[in-house]
Amino acid sequence: MESVAEIISKKEKLYQRRKKVVPNALGIFNPSSVQYAYGATMIDADGNELIDFAGGIGVINAGHCPPPVVKAIQEQAERLIHSSFNVAIYEEYLNLAEKMVSILPHGDATKVMFLNSGAEAVENVIKIAKQATKRPAVISFGGGFHGRTMMAMSLTSKVAYKTGCGPFAPEIYRIDYPVYNKKKNPLSEEAFADQQIQKLKMFFKANVRSEDVAAIIIELVQGEGGFYVAPNPYIQKLRKLCDETGILLIFDEVQSGFGRTGKWAAYEHYNVTPDLSTWAKSMGSGVPIAAVMGKAHLMDSANPGTIGGTYAGNPICCAASLATINYMQEININALGEKVGNIVRKRFESFQLKYPSVVGEVRGLGAMLAFDVIKDGDDTIPNAELTKKIIDTCAERGLVVISAGVNGNVIRILSPLVIEETQLSKGLDILEKVIAENA
Repeated sequence: MESVAEIISKKEKLYQRRKKVVPNALGIFNPSSVQYAYGATMIDADGNELIDFAGGIGVINAGHCPPPVVKAIQEQAERLIHSSFNVAIYEEYLNLAEKMVSILPHGDATKVMFLNSGAEAVENVIKIAKQATKRPAVISFGGGFHGRTMMAMSLTSKVAYKTGCGPFAPEIYRIDYPVYNKKKNPLSEEAFADQQIQKLKMFFKANVRSEDVAAIIIELVQGEGGFYVAPNPYIQKLRKLCDETGILLIFDEVQSGFGRTGKWAAYEHYNVTPDLSTWAKSMGSGVPIAAVMGKAHLMDSANPGTIGGTYAGNPICCAASLATINYMQEININALGEKVGNIVRKRFESFQLKYPSVVGEVRGLGAMLAFDVIKDGDDTIPNAELTKKIIDTCAERGLVVISAGVNGNVIRILSPLVIEETQLSKGLDILEKVIAENA
């Protein structure tokens, strides 16, 4: 039998093993461990129970190990693990494609392809956009995050994620994200949107012609950038401008999809349909799967051989994703996202009132919510050091939470949407107590 000392040290032993064989550059976003999980609960290497507010970075909307998904993976593994869809087609891919098209139509005719990760989806959506328009340039936004592969990294804003990795893909242009705070901005949301669109039109004159721009890619709610939400009028006007200029509008919904904002897609809050879109994370309950969707004629514009991959749309992953989406429909994941979002927003806003020296702006959409950690009550001074302390202390007390933001000072919540209300409240209580101790 193991001694008490040996039991206590299991997590530390894992980190020691990690240090010997894993590159240091693979970041540690939270100092926790896990050996198994269910719902919104993780059990760490020492048998301690943790409340999961990170959701595997937005991957576990339907909870850890949903029984229907586990069953689908097991049954599929017994029948077919791999053939490559380019070599021998299989029904699992087509079943999932039909399901995705049914819940996320892009106009009258929609097509979809599957990939392994959000970054890979971004790589392929840009290839499709360039081939469809015969244009070389792409516009992305400050604060945006689209992945760590070369094109995705070129589109990504945060310098820390790309240090020493250049030169980057050419013809990438970056504009300011339309950050709007109605408490601080004297303009109405509508007037602010007009101002931002006018700036974009000037950008076309000073930096790159609209005729040379294949696509504009935007996160409707920025993930790594800090959960900033694009104003509704801005997206409406951006859609109109793209239509006028022949620029394709791409929505990156990798983190914001599948109930996270209270709808299947964040774009449903805007009554705007993208030309192309990217998906991943919670569409598979943790298996590596992603998608590019778009209007059929655009998806068909790609030349043979320019998109795809050996493992893209693997049968096990497709089966898991289809089971995940069916399960989400069964439990009404969008209603759960709305419910969790309402509870978390109410608590975050109470944090802001009680601890104004530490908690800055609260923002987000649905259950994709965050708040700034600030210094001495000054919204302009980010406090990354305190953010890390809050995360580490929460981990010690049984709550897994992670940060975001260009300055690393944003606490974000991406808990499973199936989390029980009592467990959600317990986690928020832990977070509030840690904040109060540092206010």
